Amino acid sequence: MRHGDKINNLGRTAAHRRALLANLSIALIEHKRITTTLAKAKALRRHLEPLITKAKDNSTHSRRIVFSYLQNKEAVKELFGTIADKVGDRPGGYLRIIRMGFRRGDGAETAMIELVDFNETYNPNAGKVRQAKKTRRGGKKAAVVAEPVAPVVEEAAVVEEPVAEVAEEVVAAPVEETVAAVEETVETAVEETVAAAEETAAEVAEEATEEAPAPAEEEKKDEEQA
Repeated sequence: MRHGDKINNLGRTAAHRRALLANLSIALIEHKRITTTLAKAKALRRHLEPLITKAKDNSTHSRRIVFSYLQNKEAVKELFGTIADKVGDRPGGYLRIIRMGFRRGDGAETAMIELVDFNETYNPNAGKVRQAKKTRRGGKKAAVVAEPVAPVVEEAAVVEEPVAEVAEEVVAAPVEETVAAVEETVETAVEETVAAAEETAAEVAEEATEEAPAPAEEEKKDEEQA
């Protein structure tokens, strides 16, 4: 019984199955599209997709691992060259299976298996170079905000002239009145200060005159003492 056995042995021994899948993989790598039975196409997809993923790392170790499965130098060269460049940005799902109906004779269900990136009919982006995704933060926000800013600036420039005139009229009147009031206050304070200083000086002079003794009286006092 094959309970829980998910691998389709395809009615072959292990060695025969490995040789079959290797030959199908080489044909698919060379021609990019082949037609076979549906069971073989499904087994081939599980066999070849991990090798395509391994081909993205172009190192000696990866080449030796892939060569151990394919045993064909030209297929390894094509896989690590043209195919790896095409599928470099794809995270998986390199192969597509399309059912083709039943085969005459034995009635086996057939299917076409192909590399997704080499079919221009089903892949509209085929042949186009994919640009690396930019991860700069704030780039989209700046682009979105830049568009509405331009008309707002123009409207502000149009409204700026009448606003400036009104502002000058509103501000000029109180400023002139305030300056005049300040000048009057300063003049009044200066006059009062000068008058007070003059009065103080006169009083000090009078007190000094009253307290100072006459020179004749001083001479008489000196003679009496002598």
